[in-house]
Amino acid sequence: MKLGFIGTGNMGSILVSSFIESSAVQPSRIMVTNRTLSKAETLQSAHPKLRVGATAEEVIRFADILFICVKPHQFYDVLSENKKFISKHKLVVSITSPISCEQIENLLDCSVARAIPSITNRALSGTSLITFGSKCHTEYKEKLLSLMSFISKPVIIDENVTRISSDIASCGPAFIGYLVQCFVDSSIKKTDLTKNQATLLASEMIIGMGKLLENEVFSLPSLIEKVCVKGGITGEGIRILNEGAGDVFDKVIDRTHAKYHDECEKISEQFEVKEELK
Repeated sequence: MKLGFIGTGNMGSILVSSFIESSAVQPSRIMVTNRTLSKAETLQSAHPKLRVGATAEEVIRFADILFICVKPHQFYDVLSENKKFISKHKLVVSITSPISCEQIENLLDCSVARAIPSITNRALSGTSLITFGSKCHTEYKEKLLSLMSFISKPVIIDENVTRISSDIASCGPAFIGYLVQCFVDSSIKKTDLTKNQATLLASEMIIGMGKLLENEVFSLPSLIEKVCVKGGITGEGIRILNEGAGDVFDKVIDRTHAKYHDECEKISEQFEVKEELK
C-alpha cells in the first residue's frame, strides 16, 4: 500500500509523521508534495526516506490511497486539474469537513472517503472521524480503518453530525486548551504561583485526568462528583463556572455551525459553478 499526500500543512504533516512513527507505513512508501515545495522538503528532512513529488500528478500516479490536505477552497481546483490521473482503482481521502464525499464522487470515478484527523493523533491518540462515499469499495474501507487505527481510534460518523463531531474531536483540544490557559493565567495573576509552576500543575492535571477516563476509572460525571464534595471548596468553584460559563459551549457550537454552513455554501457554489462552466 502506497500513500500520497497533496498538501503538507499542519494536518498533512501531522498525518505523515504519525503514520511513519507508528510504523503504519514505511516512509519509502509515502510520497508528498506541496504548492511550496520547500515545505515538503522540510518534512522529508525529518524522515529522510520519505519521497517528495515535484507535482500533484507524480504523487497521484505513485499512490494507492491519496490524501488531499489542502484548504477547502483549493480542493476543487486540485481535483479537477488532476482528475485524468486519478484512476477508478484509487482511494481519494479528504481531511476537511466542509467538503462531502458526495461532492468528490460527483467529480471523480474512484473510491472516496473522508478522514478528519485531530492534533491528538500526533501523540498516536484521540479519534479520527471517518465517512465513506456511497461507492467506496469494501477493501478500501477496511484499509483506511486499519491505517487510521495506528494513530487514532477511528469513529465512523454520518454526514449530519460532521460539524459537531469535529468540534469535539478536532477543535476540542484548542477549546479546552484555551480554558486551561485561562486557568493558568488567572492563577499567576491572583497568587504567588509562578508561570512554570502553574503550567506544570495544569499540564499534569490534564494528563492525569485523561488517564482516569482512558482507563475507565471514572466517567466525566462521576469524576466531577468525586472531586466536587458537597459544601466544599470545589463546589464553590463549580458554582462560579455555572454562573459565568454554563452556556458557553452552546454559543461555541452555534458559532462554529454558522461558520461551517457558510463554508459549505461557498464550496457547493464553487463545485456547481465550475462544473457548469466546463
